[in-house]
Amino acid sequence: MTAVTELARRPRTQILWALPLAVYALSRLLQLLLVWWMADNGEIRSRLLAWDGGHFVRLAEEGYPTGYSYTTEGQLTGNGLAFFPGYPMLVRLVHLATGLEVGTAAITVAWIAGAFAAVLVCALGTRLYDERVGVALTALFCTQPMSMALSMAYSEALFVAMVAGMFLFAHRGDWLFAGLFGLGAALSRPTGAAAALALAVAAGMAVYRARVDRAGADRAGVDRAGEPDGPDGPPIWHPILAAAVALAGVPGYLLWVGLRVGDLGAWFNIQTAGWGTTFDYGTSTFNFVRDALRTGDGWIQVSIAWMVIGVVALAAIAVVQKVWPPLLVYGLIALVLVLGQGGYYHSKPRLLVPVLVILVPPAVALGRAKPRTAALVLSGCAAFGLWYGSYLITVWHYAI
Repeated sequence: MTAVTELARRPRTQILWALPLAVYALSRLLQLLLVWWMADNGEIRSRLLAWDGGHFVRLAEEGYPTGYSYTTEGQLTGNGLAFFPGYPMLVRLVHLATGLEVGTAAITVAWIAGAFAAVLVCALGTRLYDERVGVALTALFCTQPMSMALSMAYSEALFVAMVAGMFLFAHRGDWLFAGLFGLGAALSRPTGAAAALALAVAAGMAVYRARVDRAGADRAGVDRAGEPDGPDGPPIWHPILAAAVALAGVPGYLLWVGLRVGDLGAWFNIQTAGWGTTFDYGTSTFNFVRDALRTGDGWIQVSIAWMVIGVVALAAIAVVQKVWPPLLVYGLIALVLVLGQGGYYHSKPRLLVPVLVILVPPAVALGRAKPRTAALVLSGCAAFGLWYGSYLITVWHYAI
């Protein structure tokens, strides 16, 4: 009977791999066609390696600088130490292993990581809800306004793959892999701190359930000797260790940068000097939205202001809908980190790509809608989102 059940499940499992990969591949193809259509002389490669992509390529080629960097006027400026090592070191490894030119290796790693992210996001949505929600969540993830970052030499694709994998394994109780994926997320982007805290919440929930189960078994007089977490559960220290490993990632990198430069606050100083990303509890974002809606004269500025309002509303809906607590905690902290800091307002849509929880309410709604309605809505969202991202890296003159 077990063998028959496994055979019955296999086509469905294959579909859950094939559908997100198809959605991802189609969205990337359409995105690249739009970039080719909109870019000067149809140049695509330079756009995919623009802005932060150049920093990642240099890190993969040359490694990290040994200290602060200064302008010709002697002012502190940003350098590669601001970027976490997961993505550039993986690019370096692929470059050395395959002989690919570093820029090509950087794009290749991002594309492959994006494919894994799409599959894992679909698997997570399916596990938390059902298959239709999982596919809708994947489609929204692959076509959101700055999903363009998934095609560029940026770390978002790798980070989302790590985060989605971490949540998927934690929900299944595979704590070894959850901890490793959590550490991978923490070493990929500073937002990995939010992922690690969310994993700690998941671990706390698992420990609490184990103790409740133990108490219930004790009351029932069941012999639980040698099985502290239930007959089929992992030892109670597995989730605790997984959370500890993930939580060590971001502080570990910040400490390494501080020791390398000789200043424990070096990473924050470099971020502020290079990108103006000082955390100001949302003051800059609030002022930006207020000014954009009151006196803004550029459609990009106004559209991003409405985007900020929209994601806050979606986060509130996610709270009301009682999304799985670890995912909710991660999403809310990640959103606070994005909206709570100053910096370039035109980077906000890209920084929102990994938040994920803001995509859950519309994914659930689309998963419950009629198939034709869901298809029409997703097609409209894809048309706008893919065009928007292409516009921002071709026509728009500022970094994203």
